[in-house]
Amino acid sequence: MWKEFETPEKANKIVKLKHFEKFQDTTEALAASTALVEGKLSKNLKKVLKKIAAKEAHEQLAVADAKLGGVIKDKLNLSCIHSPTITELMRGIRSQIEGLITGLPSREMAAMCLGLAHSLSRYKLKFSADKVDTMIVQAISLLDDLDKELNNYIMRCREWYGWHFPELGKIITDNLTYCKCLRKVGDRQNFASSDLSEILSEEVEAEVKAAAEISMGTEVSEEDINNILHLCNQVIEISEYRNQLYEYLQNRMMAIAPNVTVMVGELVGARLISHAGSLLNLAKHAASTVQILGAEKALFRALKTRRDTPKYGLIYHASLVGQSTPKNKGKISRMLAAKTALAIRYDAFGEDSSAEMGIENRAKLEARLRHLEERGVRAMFLLTFKQQNRKISRGRGP
Repeated sequence: MWKEFETPEKANKIVKLKHFEKFQDTTEALAASTALVEGKLSKNLKKVLKKIAAKEAHEQLAVADAKLGGVIKDKLNLSCIHSPTITELMRGIRSQIEGLITGLPSREMAAMCLGLAHSLSRYKLKFSADKVDTMIVQAISLLDDLDKELNNYIMRCREWYGWHFPELGKIITDNLTYCKCLRKVGDRQNFASSDLSEILSEEVEAEVKAAAEISMGTEVSEEDINNILHLCNQVIEISEYRNQLYEYLQNRMMAIAPNVTVMVGELVGARLISHAGSLLNLAKHAASTVQILGAEKALFRALKTRRDTPKYGLIYHASLVGQSTPKNKGKISRMLAAKTALAIRYDAFGEDSSAEMGIENRAKLEARLRHLEERGVRAMFLLTFKQQNRKISRGRGP
């Protein structure tokens, strides 16, 4: 077939132009191209086929896409054919398109093709279902950055105000409550006349006021207090935004990966997706890879030194692994990784968006964890009982 399309002259002997339909603008061309990519029948193509092909309904219509041929057959009752030979024929027509359609300069043809290709790529990027997990990747990365910044700001705030009122840091351990107290009171001399009942309990408030009267802290200027209060405002605002971002991440994870969220939680699930790059990339990983994802340095160091490889990576922070005893953490992480790998593939490729599979598998893992814990307690009891019997038999026990 390709020999027949080596030159425009040979191509013109095999195929002839039957009808040419022009697009009015790029939007119309993009809509038609998108419909072809998705295997749908556009309005313009439907009109052309009714006008041209309906007259020769007894002939077979060659189509490049089998799915599109099926749609044409259902909608217009036209006999369509698709085969490797038709694919080669379409390839030959595309290679000699300039010779088969006269009046189109090659430069204009290339510019139109390039413009349409850019529009189609932007459309795919914008509406592709595979790209929605980029929101999760960005959200979890920002959440980690906010946590680091909050820790730095709070540490600086406690150390800075600690020169003025060092006893307050030991009495109020919660960071957000500490900053709210500072914002409301300011100088420690104002603690005696301030009402902190909305922020602190009665006992803690009384303790703070008593400590403020006998504090060993140094005196600071009003300008210093103002700067400290400005830092407290920053901490409170960032904390509020962090809570809002966490709720957004929870909703996103339940919408995109509900089964993974049920299995390992939204934070661990989001970190797994972020580490792999996307949900589809994560779905391609084996269960053993999911288990140690995030511990690559430890894995390669263990392989290099020929020592034991790590048993868990990011999955270590899942609640099921945290509930288990140190002896069972390896087993639970392996089982959890296996079930999580199934949940990832179900979320990535399944059409159903429910979390029933994740709930069912998590219940199985929790039952397995209880069984392991009970067996460990039973084995420890038997061991203790045997040791006690041995002491009695030797005359040492009661």
